[in-house]
Amino acid sequence: MDHKSPMLYDLWGISWLDFNLSTSAMTIIASIIVFVICVLASRKLQMKPTGFQNFMEWVVDFVKGIVGDTMDWKTGKVFLPLGLTLLVYIFISNILGVITMGVFGSQGADYLWWKSPTSDAGLTLTLSTMVIVLTHFYGIKIRGVKAYGKTFIEPVPFLFPLKVVEEIANTLTLGLRLFGNIFAGEILLSLIAKLALSFGAISIVGALLPMLAWQGFSLFIGAIQAFIFVMLTMVYMSHKVSSEH
Repeated sequence: MDHKSPMLYDLWGISWLDFNLSTSAMTIIASIIVFVICVLASRKLQMKPTGFQNFMEWVVDFVKGIVGDTMDWKTGKVFLPLGLTLLVYIFISNILGVITMGVFGSQGADYLWWKSPTSDAGLTLTLSTMVIVLTHFYGIKIRGVKAYGKTFIEPVPFLFPLKVVEEIANTLTLGLRLFGNIFAGEILLSLIAKLALSFGAISIVGALLPMLAWQGFSLFIGAIQAFIFVMLTMVYMSHKVSSEH
């Protein structure tokens, strides 16, 4: 099965509108799941956390550690909500397609509706662009326009074009790294699922173990990629808001 998704103009006949409907739908679904998780974790807060609240507090502490490793906590504490949101949202988005690809990814449909939204480069590049724009915004807000502007011409002014290229490269690599890993994982999983359904019961049994193994590995990759995205976000942010850099 081709890893295709329905585009808006395919359905409505509007040539200049090319929104990916499945990516948009899965983005909304991922957002709803994250919202529900956060509400459930904070609905009945206790001084001695147990269960789900305990897990979410561990996640918060984990993000605190990422922020603290990249910049001074006094400066970086304002970025804790950003890091927490990115980590949870990207992880949920990464695993949506993985945990169901064997069911929804091999049915022979013309278009793939259920998938990880992060398997679309449009979404991952949007996230990376948002991150880079935020680094510049907070760099100006915290350090001031003049002091921040000088960082692009230091130590010598002729490095300015290279620093502009660096910002573009950071945006592309941050987004495409996430996209490439998730997209490749879903493609391979869908191929295994399609192969399993090609020769009846024997092929299903033979492909079951590889599919489960790859799903487990893909869950691990989804978690690692969410961590890497947040870590690099905080590294880029620290370079903009910390004068020692």
